[in-house]
Amino acid sequence: MTGHDHGDRAAHYAKDSLTLTGAVALGTGVMIGAGIFALTGQVAQLAGEWFPLAFIAAAVVVAFSAYSYVKLSNAYPSAGGIAMFLEKAYGRGTMTAACALLMYLSMVINESLVARTFGSYVMRLYDGTPPGWAVPVLGVGLLTFAFVVNILGNKLIQTLSFVMAFLKIGGIAVFAIAGLAASGMSLESVSVDPAETTLGGFLGAVALGILAYKGFTTITNSGGEIVDPHRNVGRAIIIAIAICVVIYVLVALAVGANLSLAEIVSARDYALADAAEPAFGDVGLWFTVAFAIVATVSGVIASVFAVSRMLAMLTDMKLVPHSHFGMPGDIQKHTLVYTIVIAMFLTVFFDLGRIAALGAIFYIVMDIAVHWGILRHLREEVNASAWVLVTAIALDAAVLVALLMIKASSDMTVVYAAIVGIVIVFAGERLFLRRMDG
Repeated sequence: MTGHDHGDRAAHYAKDSLTLTGAVALGTGVMIGAGIFALTGQVAQLAGEWFPLAFIAAAVVVAFSAYSYVKLSNAYPSAGGIAMFLEKAYGRGTMTAACALLMYLSMVINESLVARTFGSYVMRLYDGTPPGWAVPVLGVGLLTFAFVVNILGNKLIQTLSFVMAFLKIGGIAVFAIAGLAASGMSLESVSVDPAETTLGGFLGAVALGILAYKGFTTITNSGGEIVDPHRNVGRAIIIAIAICVVIYVLVALAVGANLSLAEIVSARDYALADAAEPAFGDVGLWFTVAFAIVATVSGVIASVFAVSRMLAMLTDMKLVPHSHFGMPGDIQKHTLVYTIVIAMFLTVFFDLGRIAALGAIFYIVMDIAVHWGILRHLREEVNASAWVLVTAIALDAAVLVALLMIKASSDMTVVYAAIVGIVIVFAGERLFLRRMDG
């Protein structure tokens, strides 16, 4: 904390400034922004002809995970969300601080994933081969816009999130239904008896598919601001996941109906845009890109809103180091700057595949820690069922191991980056907390 007086700089949360609808819009904003536009092709590359089923399987895994977060949110609604949940389970120590920081990093990674997706879809309108710098530059521009919107406050964020969530859900539903109708329900790249899909590949795809839903956890960070948080945080989580399951399955089927598996994998960074062309021609391309822009913009805005507040809570809890670096304003403004800067760095230097895998690894490790914490320390206090928690842990572990095995055979850089990142986070937090408590 570098010795600053935080008396007038502590994070402030506007009670009752978010409605249930606003919280659902924020959650779906994060999920749909990353899930459909960024991950459809990545999931298809691993799951093969079973890729629509991978989204359904990921929803099952997330449903077991969501059980823990709903129970915790009903008992301990807080702007700190997961950070506060971990502290309830493990106390103020390295486990709490490190796992909360892993969650923070996974969400920042998600922002860079969506930012690069924004750039990839915009460049589909470019006639010719786009320059290599175009996608990261567009992504950085989106993150800058998200920063400005978040500086302007909750009311604008909620209004934008609601309008954009409505537009993109409606637009994506139109794309999915019209795409299926135009294809005659051929489902060209989908099969119940795939020739090449392996169990390990399918589970690895499920691990990436979890990223498409994990945005629901951002809703837990709204506990200090949502109306009637003991009821509405959990309700918002359930509603947001349910909406996304329907949207994801429809879109996956529409993509599978209009493109071969090889075409989906080839266009994995912008699969929906290419899937629109066979069915609708150039109009479909423009339509899809327009809604991709709406989805990714709202996704980044919603994610930045939630994640910067999570880091602010960690700072207030004295679980992470903080420096003002001469900046004016309170801690929330500072954590907003840090979040945007880290996301910009990742957007510039990492591609979509590596970003997605790294985010999934960090998130699943943290998710297992949350379930284990409830099982060991809070089960009776929050009235949670042991078998649901054990199942959630087992499912997380299975997809995590599968993803690590796939990456170990194809891209060890991701595995090394994940291991080094986790070691640095845990070791750094241990040293920091020793200094703080010493």
